[in-house]
Amino acid sequence: MKITAKEDMKKMEEEIKNCKKCELWKTRNKPLVGDGSVDADILVIGESPGYYEDLKNKAFVGEAGKILDQLLNLINLKRDEIYITNILKCHPPRNHNPSRHEIDSCSNYLYRQINIIKPKIIITLGKYASKELFIRFNLGFSKISELHGKVFETETDFGKVKIIPLYHPAVACYNNVMVDVLKDDFWKLRNIIKKCD
Repeated sequence: MKITAKEDMKKMEEEIKNCKKCELWKTRNKPLVGDGSVDADILVIGESPGYYEDLKNKAFVGEAGKILDQLLNLINLKRDEIYITNILKCHPPRNHNPSRHEIDSCSNYLYRQINIIKPKIIITLGKYASKELFIRFNLGFSKISELHGKVFETETDFGKVKIIPLYHPAVACYNNVMVDVLKDDFWKLRNIIKKCD
């Protein structure tokens, strides 16, 4: 009998709970696999769970999460219509940048999630998520400041996927000017989603 996407994700959740491939399992509260619909057309990938995500076991619930919610509301996209995950499934102490070893230890889970969900659109938030996906799909990463809001198409085992790198919503926590940049990118995203419907 064929396993469903939901069952497949549940199986992977158990694996991640018991994962000790890198040192982050020692300091995490709970690993955060992701939130949303496994049947979503849109997959959002961030960097790693933050302090509040680690406590609540939910993606994007801190200050950056509030900004993400505002941006999703702006284009009438509900959280339960998308799937949100991160490259790293465990919170790095002091929110340190993901190391290559941590990314390599965890990325297999992310690529399995992509194959389970089979999205039409992948939105990468920030430098680390964008760079990882660009390396994986041989797209040639430069800088997030040069790539944000642009559409890159790639071929996967389940068909064509559009990858759209965006700034991480956290940038707007430190720089108000970036709120408008994010809003502009999300308006572009809305038009791309309409074309994919």
